[in-house]
Amino acid sequence: MSEALRVAILGLGLGAMYTLAAQGLVLIYRGSGVMNFAQGAVGICAAYLWYELYQSLGWPYLGALAAALVAALAIGVLIHLLLMRPLRRASPLARTMATVGLLLTLQSLVVIHYGTETLAVPSGLPTSVMMFLGLPLPENQLILLGMAAVLSAGLWGVYRFTPFGRATSAVAENQDTAAALGLSPDLVASVNWALGSGLAALAAILVAPILSLQVSSMTSLMLACLAGALVAKFRSFGIVLLASVGMGVVQTLLIWRITSPQLGGLSATVPFLVIIVVLAVRGQAIPLRDFLLERLPAVGSGRVSPLRVVLGIAVAIGLIALLSPAWVDALGSTYAFAVFMLTFVVLIGYTGQISFAQWGLAGFGAWVAGRLIAGHGVPLVLGILIGILATVPVGVALALPALRTRGINLAIATLGLGTALELLIFDNPVYTGGFNGTTVTLQIFGWNFSEAEHPGRYALVTLGCFVVVALVVANVRRGLIGRRMLAVRTNERAATALGIGVRSVKLHSFGLAAAIAALGGILVSFGAGTVDYTQFSGFASVQYAGFAFFGGIGFILGPIQGAIFAPGSVGGQLADTIVPGLDTYLGLIGGLALLLVILLNQDGVVAQLDIQVRWLTDHLKFGGRLLGRRESAPSTAVAQADALALDSKGSRGEVVRRILEVRDLTVRYGSVVAVENVSLTVRHGMVTGLIGPNGAGKTSLLDAITGFTPLAGGSVSLDGKEISRVSAVRRSRDGIGRSFQSLELFEDMTVLENIYAASDSRHWRYYLTDLLWPSRTRLGVELSAVVREFRLEQDLDTPAKSLSYGRRRLLAIARAVAARPSILLLDEPAAGLSEGEMRELSVVVRRLAAEWGMAVLLIEHDIDFVFATCDTLEVIDFGRTISSGPPSVVRNDRAVIAAYLGGDSGSTVARGVV
Repeated sequence: MSEALRVAILGLGLGAMYTLAAQGLVLIYRGSGVMNFAQGAVGICAAYLWYELYQSLGWPYLGALAAALVAALAIGVLIHLLLMRPLRRASPLARTMATVGLLLTLQSLVVIHYGTETLAVPSGLPTSVMMFLGLPLPENQLILLGMAAVLSAGLWGVYRFTPFGRATSAVAENQDTAAALGLSPDLVASVNWALGSGLAALAAILVAPILSLQVSSMTSLMLACLAGALVAKFRSFGIVLLASVGMGVVQTLLIWRITSPQLGGLSATVPFLVIIVVLAVRGQAIPLRDFLLERLPAVGSGRVSPLRVVLGIAVAIGLIALLSPAWVDALGSTYAFAVFMLTFVVLIGYTGQISFAQWGLAGFGAWVAGRLIAGHGVPLVLGILIGILATVPVGVALALPALRTRGINLAIATLGLGTALELLIFDNPVYTGGFNGTTVTLQIFGWNFSEAEHPGRYALVTLGCFVVVALVVANVRRGLIGRRMLAVRTNERAATALGIGVRSVKLHSFGLAAAIAALGGILVSFGAGTVDYTQFSGFASVQYAGFAFFGGIGFILGPIQGAIFAPGSVGGQLADTIVPGLDTYLGLIGGLALLLVILLNQDGVVAQLDIQVRWLTDHLKFGGRLLGRRESAPSTAVAQADALALDSKGSRGEVVRRILEVRDLTVRYGSVVAVENVSLTVRHGMVTGLIGPNGAGKTSLLDAITGFTPLAGGSVSLDGKEISRVSAVRRSRDGIGRSFQSLELFEDMTVLENIYAASDSRHWRYYLTDLLWPSRTRLGVELSAVVREFRLEQDLDTPAKSLSYGRRRLLAIARAVAARPSILLLDEPAAGLSEGEMRELSVVVRRLAAEWGMAVLLIEHDIDFVFATCDTLEVIDFGRTISSGPPSVVRNDRAVIAAYLGGDSGSTVARGVV
């Protein structure tokens, strides 16, 4: 027992180190909303500077420490002013990738100046042993714990009781509102970036004597720091201390108890387990109403020109045949890494799921294939196939956190999984064939494809794999599954409301991306003949995601551009050819290039090249024919819609007629009752209005009916069958459709694609068939009727984000109607429309009920629109029903007049105001 206690107390020092670094992450996130993946790199820069001043130049310890801390403070301010401030309105993905660029840049600078040698660093803290409860304990561990506790208490006091702390909280809540109150978001963010960077530096300097000084030492601690900050929701300094110290104690106890070499590295995965548990408990299957994604990088169309493909392959083969072996070897590596980076196109580009575990999955596929081939005599092709297939369920398992979380939290979770694979498998010689790695011979039917012996053959294999995988990804983008992916990426709530299985889309995306990653990992690692699995480090996945972002994470050719910065690629060969030795600066060049792209064009290099090609094809007819430029598909759809309009003679087909019943429905958000005991019936062929003052609970009621918000009481029935426990997706497929007050369109899609997304088949077979041949959706009679009803014929080719506000409103309703719901719930459909547009919309809504057979429930604040459109009204106030009946009765109800005017007013006044 005493030994266990001593080990646990030793863990307090480890937890203190986690605390110091994690508090810096919390400061930066509170002040600017940025998750800084370069925190460890900032710290290691300061640690090397301190070491140089203290050891090489003979400065006093405290003097060198002060100089290093000042340098870190300056770095933090510069990061905010030069990088993060210009990216204030950028997407979370862009800001995250900016910190990745910082990570690459700062680490490369350290390597260039100080090298990669591990340095033994003297401790500035006492190294003697003291007795505590009869146990010998190192003083430096206890001092670190004391420093962490004092620092946490000081930060808590500053940010709770000082004007600066209150200003930080205000800026974190809403920058625009804080600025309107006279606070400077830039000043607040700059100070927090400086303090956070200073804490990173202090942690690195104090940790260096314990872990030794090397470039990756602080980066490897990032996962534990992230876990502690995540448990505290990046807010509470006290919880960061408790969580970090707790992880440190658990880790040291596991190290003490686990002696089996097969379980080596298990203790280091504790932070990952903490992350998964926290996200599983806190996550939301459906994001809340206030979860909005800013603009994401552009996505390519996925269209394939056979002529372009043939020309590209011919040029690539010509280069392989004509260039020197060194260049051919570089081409082979570039294509191999490009295959791997296509995993980011599928997952981040198309589906919007930020995963930093893909390089770990690549290593897992290579590990399974390599061990089968080398250790069990499995033929090469069969081993590779098994390695790819074995990685798919791991990728699907990785998607489980994505079902309840998204954005930065998901990035942290996936980084944890990738790091866990590294620690449990890749760094354990028991599983990797010893310290010499695994030897694999690339030989098929007597042909050797080794990169070292036959670089030309290896380049042809990697080129062929890239072409095949790129075509598969292009098929997915053009097909029905591609629309589902983009819908989930753009707006999960809207996708769910249309009956798109968000879970199945995510699972499919992670599975497909895992298979691609495994193939890429096999190609990259098998080429050398001896597979070194230690190259599959967790944080390497972060940098490869950054390279993919540089090329264009939404474009199929983006990985080719991004792969030029990978080890052994064309970029290194080109740099060394221009200036001998310049290839050693490739990491620095890649980091700076990524930062430049994020600042100037977040869509990536390929997107800019695509603009230039479009200009060429638009201005040169010969160039357009040569490059295979065709008329866009939606233009054909316009003509198709016009033809169907003549042939169908107004036929549209009625929907299935159903009745929606709500009985005693109650919704609570914590202790707040948003809706209380509301009952109503929505019948087919009728328009029911739901009105009430702002904050009355109308949208909360709609959320509860459609399954977005759980019921605290009551029931929802469809044709007499209770659906209160049915998922939002199933309710949509059963015929309950809705529009949203905030529109929530799929901004990256055209008008036609938005309508298709609502009407596409939900059958699972397309997840497989679209890989080989993209499914095609035709604008049939029913969809053509929707297009004509809302007069969208000439907008089909227009991106949704380019429409005027009024047209966007109509598209939001048209998309809901395109799903052909029996029950249509419209949330403020006339908001922002002109008087003439509202009259036209009123006629359309009446027609949807009378001629299409829909049961319409309408929320609207414009009382004239409501009276002209609705057959019956339900009025709620403070979540309770206060009146119901025909419009002529409700408008004279004194309870309704009082709710709107705040007093008992006469009906004559009410008619003009309500």
